[in-house]
Amino acid sequence: MTLKDPEQTIGELIDRQSVSLIGSVDEDGFPNTKAMLPPRKREGIKNFWFTTNTSSMRVAQYRADPRACIYFFDKKFFRGVMLKGRMEVLEDAGSKEMIWREGDTMYYQRGVTDPDYCVLKFTAKSGRYYANFGSSNFEIA
Repeated sequence: MTLKDPEQTIGELIDRQSVSLIGSVDEDGFPNTKAMLPPRKREGIKNFWFTTNTSSMRVAQYRADPRACIYFFDKKFFRGVMLKGRMEVLEDAGSKEMIWREGDTMYYQRGVTDPDYCVLKFTAKSGRYYANFGSSNFEIA
């Protein structure tokens, strides 16, 4: 199966989802997966930004081993995409302000400068798309 325009097809799938799955590697080398809110920002299918708590287990795992994956699926049409790459933990003011939204104080009571608020930036290197009983691997430049 070959995608004619992977960035558009996969981008549209991602933008329609209300849940993201992110994967990390724990201290014993085992995969860990967690459901998250959708990315706050994305650039094509290469860069994605998520919000999370600095004190979270996932942040500690990404700091120890940045290998990661993210997964999005459309349950109605039984299709999905896994992107593999690296996750960075960003705590600089510019990154935090870039994806801050009104109402985030529900999660980060001290606002955009809350030390327990950080940004996860995922950079994809490759992916695998599944639809119509077929899968396709692809590289991301």
